Amino acid sequence: MKILLLGGTGVMGSHLINLLSDRGDKVVVTSRSHRPSKELVEFRQGNAKDIDFLRDILREQWDAIVDFMIYTEAEFEKRIELLLESTSQYVFLSTARVYNKSQEAITEESARLLDSSSDQDFLATREYSLSKALQEDILRSSNKTNWTIVRPYITYGEKRLQLGNLEKEDWLYRALQGRSIIFSKDINNRLTTLTYGLDVATGIASIINNTNAFGETYHITNEYAHKWSEILDIYLDVLEKKLGNRPKVIYQNLSDYLLWNKGKHQILYDRLFDRKFDNTKINRFINTKDFIQVEDGLKKCIETFLDNPSFFDINWKNEAIKDRYARETTPLKEIGGFKQKIKYLVFRYLIITLKNYREGLK
Repeated sequence: MKILLLGGTGVMGSHLINLLSDRGDKVVVTSRSHRPSKELVEFRQGNAKDIDFLRDILREQWDAIVDFMIYTEAEFEKRIELLLESTSQYVFLSTARVYNKSQEAITEESARLLDSSSDQDFLATREYSLSKALQEDILRSSNKTNWTIVRPYITYGEKRLQLGNLEKEDWLYRALQGRSIIFSKDINNRLTTLTYGLDVATGIASIINNTNAFGETYHITNEYAHKWSEILDIYLDVLEKKLGNRPKVIYQNLSDYLLWNKGKHQILYDRLFDRKFDNTKINRFINTKDFIQVEDGLKKCIETFLDNPSFFDINWKNEAIKDRYARETTPLKEIGGFKQKIKYLVFRYLIITLKNYREGLK
């Protein structure tokens, strides 16, 4: 088979590349950066969001396209007929964040936020969960059925280690620098489901070229839910062994936590929900009981990361706010660039000083 992965270099796609090529499929992967090709795997440099680049690559006919790209609804509507006409099967990566709160284990038929939320302010946004649900609807309204929708939930890997709504740059970086992790006490007590990238990729591979999956929707998640407090303990146990001391955690109430978090709706309409899943549907093709247990998978991934830690850009405004809350300080030599140093100093010291000054004038 000849399979195209659009943007397939992340925590799921990197494993899917290996799974497909190992079984003998020819895999072509788009990437904005140059990557060396190898036997049965070809990387094509370019931005798959660029419609001209996309049209050029879709002049070839594909047995399957797996789409990891993030679109606006307008962008998706502009591309969907082209994508469906260029392949025998189109696999659209949505998200299990589309589901509303549920007391029961979530199935693919559980209510979506888009269809059941009563919060008009939230529904008026183009938050990720709503945007993905709208794109699912665009796909379903097409005149073709050669598509499959996949809804992964929180997927982790050696380079992506989340804590609630926080990426590793928001919590793990602080711990490695000897500063306190700032987390939400409300999220800490919620149930969540984390799945290793390889396991999600195994599920995706099982539906490729599977006509029984055409026109269907599947979530692909771990069998077992854990409290975020348990996830945090797994991280802290590894860090304590590595650092020789256990990082300190400060738990904020929700109002304080929302002050510096940009993902307000992700917190309110996902991370504060208990998330557990019924995998009956995808288990027609795989056995999710074979997925790696979260305790083992997370431990392995964070240990691998700590052997060669690498972070994306740090948000120094948020770090300043967290330092102020924790009564800690980041050395300026740790902050790269004059503007970033100034930003840190303003939000660490000046903002609170101005607030106190204004209150003194009242």
